[in-house]
Amino acid sequence: MKKPADTQYPIHDLLRQRWSPRAFDERPVEADKLLSLFEAARWAPSSNNGQPWRFLVATKENQAEYDRLFNCLVEANQKWAYRAPVLLLSVAELQFEDGSPNRHAYHDTGMAVENLVIQATALGLVAHQMAGFRIDQARTDCQIPNGYEPVAMMAVGYPGDSALLSDHLRAREVQPRVRKPVTEFVYSTTWEQSLPFLQ
Repeated sequence: MKKPADTQYPIHDLLRQRWSPRAFDERPVEADKLLSLFEAARWAPSSNNGQPWRFLVATKENQAEYDRLFNCLVEANQKWAYRAPVLLLSVAELQFEDGSPNRHAYHDTGMAVENLVIQATALGLVAHQMAGFRIDQARTDCQIPNGYEPVAMMAVGYPGDSALLSDHLRAREVQPRVRKPVTEFVYSTTWEQSLPFLQ
């Protein structure tokens, strides 16, 4: 199922086509495609080229590894994510190599994730990011060291059949995509003052 964005202004088609479905096909994602996702993440911009992102990855080919990440998800996400053949956990390194704090670590990790998600779209895959997971459990079960912070989980795979979702989730799957208009979040250099060409 495709849900291209209804944009106000022209954007690249990959950006229009990207969305976060809950319906996944259970077929495995090929290793070369997974490697392309991480190569895309690798080339994201970052403050001082710190590259603070890390990714913990599990596929159903190793059920124990998969279950380790899956069990960190809250129940509401477990109800649909179990069909996804790949689960990821993004992690941000909170300091630069010299030990100074990296206040942009989350921003830069998000940049890497967006690169990954757009590459997934280009490869015919879908990705759904999830804030709903147990952070402390992930930190413990995945042995994430101090100085690193779990950021978000993600389900990755091929698009699936929304008919397999519960009625509630299927209704969310087919509802229109909605975003604020550009005028609500783009200002001149004075807060909430519109740019002349947006009026």
